[in-house]
Amino acid sequence: MRTCPRMSHIKSDFEKDIRFLTAYAERKAGTPSAKTSAKQAITLKGNMARAMSRHFARCPECG
Repeated sequence: MRTCPRMSHIKSDFEKDIRFLTAYAERKAGTPSAKTSAKQAITLKGNMARAMSRHFARCPECG
């Protein structure tokens, strides 16, 4: 599947944020802030899927 540069940019930005939140949760395991970060990472994965799906549906180069 060929995608446009915008799709790659969207994906890389989301993945960077997910890695940051996951790493923080692992470093601070057991704390309330770590639990919040882990939940935010899960939510962000869903948001990434939604954003990529929306982009794919509307982009003439990707879709």
